[in-house]
Amino acid sequence: MAAVITLGWRERVALPDLGIVGLKAKLDTGARSSALHVDALEVFRHDGADWLRFQVSSGRRRLRTWQAEAPALDRRVVTDTGGRRSERWFIRSTVRVAGEMFAIDISLTDRRHMLFPMLLGRTAIAGRFAVDPRLSYTQPRAERAVTDNP
Repeated sequence: MAAVITLGWRERVALPDLGIVGLKAKLDTGARSSALHVDALEVFRHDGADWLRFQVSSGRRRLRTWQAEAPALDRRVVTDTGGRRSERWFIRSTVRVAGEMFAIDISLTDRRHMLFPMLLGRTAIAGRFAVDPRLSYTQPRAERAVTDNP
């Protein structure tokens, strides 16, 4: 039986399908789904399917930005921590954290007022990692990249 990897409440992740590396993420076992902050979300048709074009920033100071496109998975109603319900676009993308790579569903939303551009929810964490809220950035330096949040 493999040992469970313990992560901190915040870690750096990569979304290789989107060309994104070193993105700071909050690991939130209370949130069901994962969310990614995007700017300028645009829906377009490609080969008869809905696709999404968007920009991702590394943080509030936008030290680094990425342009990305992905096929739309679907639209779902999500309830945020304030109890507000909204319909969001979802994509499916590979995430890399702690040397592990796996596919997750990610909602695309406005997180500009949040400290972290990405939230990794419990459906992505469950059965893969344990989260110790006393820890922070547990992974070796190779997993990290320069961003603007402490």
